[in-house]
Amino acid sequence: MDYPWGHDKRYNDFSTYFRKKFDGRVQKVSVDAGFSCPNRDGTKGTGGCSYCNNKTFKPGYCNLEKTVTEQVKEGIDFFARKYNSMQFLAYFQAYSNTYAPLKNLKALYEEALQHPKIIGLVIATRPDCLNEEILDYLGELSLRYYVMLEFGVESHRNETLRRINRGHSYEESAWALKETARRGIHTCAHLILGLPGEGYSDFIDQAKSISQLPVENLKLHQLQIHRGTQLYKDYRQNSDGFHIFSVGEYTDLVIDYLEVLNPAIVVERFVSEAPAEMVIAPKWGLKNFEFVAKVEKRLAERDTWQGRLFRQ
Repeated sequence: MDYPWGHDKRYNDFSTYFRKKFDGRVQKVSVDAGFSCPNRDGTKGTGGCSYCNNKTFKPGYCNLEKTVTEQVKEGIDFFARKYNSMQFLAYFQAYSNTYAPLKNLKALYEEALQHPKIIGLVIATRPDCLNEEILDYLGELSLRYYVMLEFGVESHRNETLRRINRGHSYEESAWALKETARRGIHTCAHLILGLPGEGYSDFIDQAKSISQLPVENLKLHQLQIHRGTQLYKDYRQNSDGFHIFSVGEYTDLVIDYLEVLNPAIVVERFVSEAPAEMVIAPKWGLKNFEFVAKVEKRLAERDTWQGRLFRQ
């Protein structure tokens, strides 16, 4: 059976989509350009989001002592050993990568694009770290390169966003996604399942809500408690206030989520991986591809697929 996305996988998966879009292998190369965040530098708050520890996802070649050019080269050299024909996207990942004056952003982005194997940018940021001027510039850039803005949305509930010290509202996320898409820039939304105070009905409502926005790619992940975060302190004081998913429970939740999710949305991931020594809970010991295999098996067992229950 072929599904609306044109192949027989039971969800609209990222790897198939990307291979088809670029007619070959494309790899993201992470870049740390030294950005900060408005709820770290005092503009909106200090301490950052309660769950956030950027050390959990920063590759070793990302080092602020190295220039963007050096980081891009090292990242490309690392991956190009396997595939000589591979192309690359510069992934500005750590903190809020549109949180600077436009002239600074231009210099950093265009430095990355100078490498002949870089065909575009993926820029992780917050919905409240954009303005019309930056969006217009990125819209113009997207006429020549692949450009995606990856937004930390995290939850559709403003109460939750306040509780985790996020510093912006869901309405701001909706605005940012709509304005980005209106300019022809690709979009990705990042959401967490299992934040304190949320339950099953909230997760399903989240899938329905995000399905009504111009989201091209979606990154989901389970709530993880990382060392060195405010959430870790909260968890130590009152672990009963947290629901930590088992693998089986989270797998079934993902299936339920997919069933109501817009089938046009490409699902980039279901889980987050972090260095084992930094993770307090849940300790699953699974790689991303191992969890994907569980999702695919469970979709087949339940004879269901992404968007089966989706309503426009």
